[in-house]
Amino acid sequence: MISRIFRGVFFAVFALALLVGLGIVVPRPLWHAAPVGKAERSQQILMLSNPIHTDIAIPVDGDLLARFAFLRTSGLDLDNPNLRYIVFGWGGRSFYIETRTWADLKAGPVLKSFALDRSVMHVELAGAIPPSAPGVATISLDAEGLERLKQFVLGSFEQTNGQPSALIGSNYGENDAFFEARGYFNAFMGCNTWTAAALRQAGLTSGLWTSLPFLLHWSLELHNEDERFAASHALP
Repeated sequence: MISRIFRGVFFAVFALALLVGLGIVVPRPLWHAAPVGKAERSQQILMLSNPIHTDIAIPVDGDLLARFAFLRTSGLDLDNPNLRYIVFGWGGRSFYIETRTWADLKAGPVLKSFALDRSVMHVELAGAIPPSAPGVATISLDAEGLERLKQFVLGSFEQTNGQPSALIGSNYGENDAFFEARGYFNAFMGCNTWTAAALRQAGLTSGLWTSLPFLLHWSLELHNEDERFAASHALP
C-alpha cells in the first residue's frame, strides 16, 4: 500500500514538473512569420512582478491619456505632473479586491481562485519606476507592437453602453481603481497568462503555459534573445 502511494505521488510530481517544463520550453506562438525589415524598438514598457502576480506599466504620453481618458470617471488624476506610468493588471475579482496585502489573505478568495471567478482590471498611476528595481523587467517594442499592446489592454475592459465600468469603492488608495473585465479567472489561467498574452500581442514569444511570474520570466528570457527583454533577477 505504501509503495503504491509513493509511486502515485512520484508520478504526480513528475507529471507536474513535466507540464511546467513544457510550459516554459514550448514557445507560443509556435512559429513566426518572417519579419519584413527590422523595425526600430524605440518604445519601452515595464513588466512588474511580485511572487504571484505581474502587471504591465506603459509610459504616459498624449496618446495613452487620450485612449484611457475614461479612468478619470473613477477619480484617477491623469493630470498629476508626477505621473510617468499607467500600470495595468488583470485578475480574479474576489482575490484581487479582498487581498490588498498578505495580511488580508483569506481562505475564501484563495479557494475561489481555483474555481471560476469574475475578472477585473486593476489600474494604478505611478511615478518614476527604476528599471533596476527588484521585480522590474524592461521590454523594448517597436511602434506597431506598442500599438497592439494598447489595443489588447483596452480590449480587456468590459464595457457597458460603450464605456468601461468602474467598481467604485473597491480601490486600495487614491491612485488606483478597479474595473469590470472580460473573461473569467482561475489560478491555472490567471493574471500571468493574461500578461503573457498581452506581451505576445506586442511581438514577444512566451512559453506555452506560464501561470507564475518566475515561469513567465524564464520563458521570456528563453524565447526572446534579441535584447527585447531585460529583467532584474531579484524578484521581491
